[in-house]
Amino acid sequence: MKNIKLLIEYDGTNYSGWQRQTNALSVQQVLEEALFKLTGENVTVIGSGRTDSGVHARGQVANFFTASAIPPDRFSYALNTLIPSDIRVLDSGEVPGDFHARYSAVAKRYKYSIFMRAQAPAIGRNYYYHIPDRLDVDAMKAAVRYIIGTHDFKAFQSSGGSQKSTVRTVYEASWELQSPDCLYFNIKGNGFLYNMVRILVGTFIEIGRHKMTPSGMKYILESGERANAGPTAPPHGLCLEEVYY
Repeated sequence: MKNIKLLIEYDGTNYSGWQRQTNALSVQQVLEEALFKLTGENVTVIGSGRTDSGVHARGQVANFFTASAIPPDRFSYALNTLIPSDIRVLDSGEVPGDFHARYSAVAKRYKYSIFMRAQAPAIGRNYYYHIPDRLDVDAMKAAVRYIIGTHDFKAFQSSGGSQKSTVRTVYEASWELQSPDCLYFNIKGNGFLYNMVRILVGTFIEIGRHKMTPSGMKYILESGERANAGPTAPPHGLCLEEVYY
């Protein structure tokens, strides 16, 4: 059996997220059904992590085991002939048998995109969270320092999370204003809790609206109470950019 690693890009708009669902179409299901057509095997495609409904990915990583004679580097080309155009397998190759897309990962990087203008965008509406008012970006930047490092991020986890520990390490985090309208949040960490990035973004937005001070981020972290953090930002602004091994 060969262990095949895939690098995948997808627009999550039309999917219920990465993980296979019983009553909705997922990215995992699309790939597994295509692999069945290619190999005749009922394989399980293991993703580096679950992305929620509507969340996008430029660098999702997955692996699966197969006895197929298809050359490992050709799986990307073969799969792309069978799957919708809003999912692309960018690369494929054989990896050691002990490689696991989820458990072998040491870090992930996400980007969240915001569009600040009175009127919502037509182009990019599926990739930017539209905010009609201007945010205080300097205040948001001032709050970033409180989340860098190793902390208990319990306050930034939605109910339903299954992780045993809520302690995570954030290696990098930053807000970047690339134009008067386009604002981006980049974050890299050793792992993220359920909806953690989206709740962080929602909290930063509250700071940008002067509904709390930058130091409020420290208070929320220390409190461990989800009720003290901001709302969960919508999924369509979030993109999984890269997984590190």
